[in-house]
Amino acid sequence: MSQQSNIAIIGAGPGGLAAAMLLAASGCDVTVFEAQERAGGRSRRLTKEQFHFDIGATFFMMPYVMDEIFRAANRHLANEVEMIRLDPMYRLVFNGGQSVDLEIDALPDQVQMMRQLDAICPGDGMAFERFMHDNRLKLAAMDPILRRPIRSVRDLFNMKALGAAKHIHPGRTMYKHLSKYFADPRIRLAMGFQSKYLGMSIYECPSLFSILPFIEYEYGVWHPQGGISSTMDAMARILDEMGVTIKLNSPVEQILFEGRRATGVCVDGVNHSFDQVVINADATWAMKNLIPASLRKRYTDEKIDRMGYSCSTYMLYLGLRGELPLPHHTICFSEKYQENLADITHHGRLSEEPSMYFCNPAATDASMAPIGCSSLYCLVPTPNTKSGINWQAEAPGMRKQVIQQLERRLGIGDIESRILVEHQITPADWRAQNINHGATFNLAHSLKQMLGRR
Repeated sequence: MSQQSNIAIIGAGPGGLAAAMLLAASGCDVTVFEAQERAGGRSRRLTKEQFHFDIGATFFMMPYVMDEIFRAANRHLANEVEMIRLDPMYRLVFNGGQSVDLEIDALPDQVQMMRQLDAICPGDGMAFERFMHDNRLKLAAMDPILRRPIRSVRDLFNMKALGAAKHIHPGRTMYKHLSKYFADPRIRLAMGFQSKYLGMSIYECPSLFSILPFIEYEYGVWHPQGGISSTMDAMARILDEMGVTIKLNSPVEQILFEGRRATGVCVDGVNHSFDQVVINADATWAMKNLIPASLRKRYTDEKIDRMGYSCSTYMLYLGLRGELPLPHHTICFSEKYQENLADITHHGRLSEEPSMYFCNPAATDASMAPIGCSSLYCLVPTPNTKSGINWQAEAPGMRKQVIQQLERRLGIGDIESRILVEHQITPADWRAQNINHGATFNLAHSLKQMLGRR
């Protein structure tokens, strides 16, 4: 920046911490306000006795991007956090009624991955090679665009953007795009479930995001020693060394304005003046609650709430006696996967047999649980709270489904008797943490809510 500025950042999640590092490195005086008792936002740590869990994200992609941020602060990611590349990256379990129909281990060795897919469906191995080649070109064409601010459609009319257009296919969904490559529908799901990272259905997510599975196979899926939260802790530690103040248990109640210019924040009834304000809170919650309606013009509360939102998640964190016969990451697909997604995104109801994700970090990282024990993270994609589901009534049934999945589909017996600690978060709990509609991925990444229209 051209001159030193006094900047407030609302939220100490990954984005807020990254912004603080970049701004402090450029000479700004930065203060971060965080509502929770620990930095990290939805990537902070949950500790129950000696069991540790990442609250939200459980793996790392493209660590070189994070290293760029660390380098801006004259640090190196590798010196601050030990990063472990996972092999397999994750296991995908497909259900065939009462039994496991197919298991696919996502392998970082692309030649081995081709052989595995060919053994399942002859020809799909070569299709994988073609998919990787095409998406390598797509990401290379898109990277300059993704690194630029896109505030309106005019920002897309440049030579780099026009050169990327041939790779994007805006009229295709992720599933339709993958059907151009893979014959086996299970392999299509294996190569496209990553749309869930955006809180979207593979049958509706734009094909643009086929770069997500490509990025995993090209650059790996990584586990930071100590969990994702260890990266957040490293950032907070570096910020302290840089002279940045992080105020915990300090929820911002209001952004102060002079005319249309933000001039500070109000915390605990006290006004604090700043030259600039950066918002890293949940975007639509912040618009509704921190910015006066008179300054939002057409973005009324009603308009904001009518926008398309992502799914939510039911979370169950279990500290278990004994080790588990699971890799670091396991994804169990519902036998009626498309119906399950429709229940989440359109019908606003719970499925009889939902898809589930399990993270067993102790398979890689012994620091996450006591010796001889396991910290198991269980996630079920669900409708957000716009559905009207009564989570106080439904949570016990959802917990029972998680236990049944572990026992019936993954063959882990006697779960209940092994539980030493447990904690759950429902969509209603996410909403109580100032996440609009409990939509843990906020606005859906549909074409009408992307780039300059987001």
